[in-house]
Amino acid sequence: MTVPSDRARFLIIDDHPLFREALHSAVQMAYPEVDTVEARSIAEAIDLLADAKPFDLALLDLSMPDVHGFDGLLQLRTRYPRLPVVIVSGYEEPRIISEALSYGAAGFIPKSARKSDLAAAIRSVMDGAIYVPETYEGQPADADSIDRADMVQRLSKLTPQQLRVLQMLRQGLLNKQIAYELQVGETTVKAHVSEILRKLNVYSRTQAVIEVSKLDNAELFRDQAGF
Repeated sequence: MTVPSDRARFLIIDDHPLFREALHSAVQMAYPEVDTVEARSIAEAIDLLADAKPFDLALLDLSMPDVHGFDGLLQLRTRYPRLPVVIVSGYEEPRIISEALSYGAAGFIPKSARKSDLAAAIRSVMDGAIYVPETYEGQPADADSIDRADMVQRLSKLTPQQLRVLQMLRQGLLNKQIAYELQVGETTVKAHVSEILRKLNVYSRTQAVIEVSKLDNAELFRDQAGF
């Protein structure tokens, strides 16, 4: 996927201003004519992605203030499945890279990479490749990874409103509380919940919460300082 001549747009999602600046510099090295937009949280990124003018690539840090683990990547992949999302992270553990790729990341770039390597990685992804560090050795898929990847596929079938309802279910909100937050009737919320259960192939809202919570992958980030 080569950048078109009519100025493509990249979205940098990172809560650290110094690293946003470093990514911006790497993007400019790779594509001097590309417009870059910055977001400091997943919520801000989603607001920007709702803009009528689409983005061609998102560069996402896993460690964000309003999400945990892969939740930010999952939100972007389910809401905007056609948007290539590249993880740029300080966590280079092979299991984390494998999980990110299984959830549909278009690449995984270590934050420790030099600016020239960052630029080369971005060009590689834009040309259609899936970038991983040279030192990365693929992990064999285990049963849990396969199950999580299958759940990601089912989540991709949810509408943005259904995703919002599911997030509120995970927060333990009742139907009337969800209706108040979304400013809709309880009947509408019940219809959304029914569709969520059907699309996720689960029989209750409790099971839906349990199954989706497995995607948090807290165990993958245990003992990772600073996450």
